[in-house]
Amino acid sequence: MDTPLFLGFAVAYLVLLVWGVRQASRHGWWTPANLPLLVVAALVYDNLVLGIGRWIGEGSLLEGLNLARYWIHAAITPVLVAWALHTLRRAGFSWAQARWYQVASIAASLALTVAEYFLEVQGLTLEPQQEFGVLSYNSTEPASGPPLMVLVVAAFLVVAGALLWKKQGWPWLFVGAVIMTIGSGVEVPVDSGAITNLFELVLLVSIMATKSFQDRRTTSV
Repeated sequence: MDTPLFLGFAVAYLVLLVWGVRQASRHGWWTPANLPLLVVAALVYDNLVLGIGRWIGEGSLLEGLNLARYWIHAAITPVLVAWALHTLRRAGFSWAQARWYQVASIAASLALTVAEYFLEVQGLTLEPQQEFGVLSYNSTEPASGPPLMVLVVAAFLVVAGALLWKKQGWPWLFVGAVIMTIGSGVEVPVDSGAITNLFELVLLVSIMATKSFQDRRTTSV
């Protein structure tokens, strides 16, 4: 059953969140470098709701908790675009220091949020679904492949990861983003609905490790 897996993912993300908060306390809070903390916190919630759904049972409470998952995903995930572009500023690319670049980073994230609202959230209706021992509420519209927003975010992360690898000799953001991209696009022959969440965890570990790496480099300069 997938229930222990989702609960395990929630714990793993909670550990990542604590690590990230400790980093932010040492290196400063008011910086785009901390944007992944929002995503990690959202994934704690997401996996926890999936993990405890069978004990809550069908009804308005579980439906509301799952509806919030969709809204949080649409609002929070696009900030990874702004974060990915910010890593290039931190890496020292001269063209990434311009004011227009900062504005474009924010605009790209906002555009993705708006697009996700109209494509996935507006008019959303949910129905109960039980799969591999997990009870949740999912969209009544059948999925036709990975969401557009996920693919766009992954593309930004892959490109940023490749540039960081070349500039700073740090390959792990690129590796994590590629693993997530492949995992989202390829059907893995495993009897589990939690496999995509495993790829997400790999990506977020690579993101938080990248943040830590750049924090250390900034401090040592």
